[in-house]
Amino acid sequence: MVALVANALSAYAKTAAAGASPGIAAKDAGPSFATFVKDAAATGIEQLHKSERISAAAVVGKADLTEVITAVTNAELTLQTATSVRDKVVQAYQEILRMPI
Repeated sequence: MVALVANALSAYAKTAAAGASPGIAAKDAGPSFATFVKDAAATGIEQLHKSERISAAAVVGKADLTEVITAVTNAELTLQTATSVRDKVVQAYQEILRMPI
């Protein structure tokens, strides 16, 4: 949380030092939203695959029980997060459809 505040303050300071003119290019704005979503999806998929690998190792007796429980719990949390994000995206889309033109 403190790092996020520090990053925001740093960005405000850079903008103030550069002089906020209307012609500032947005090329140093950071990664795009599409890149963020793609990276988040890839991380979620990797988490699910890791859980599956550890569970398979437990079946043949090569994984510790606490490691399996941790991996499965993390995979469950990842799936719940993805479901919540999907629901919010659908809700936002439906809200946009209800807007008058």
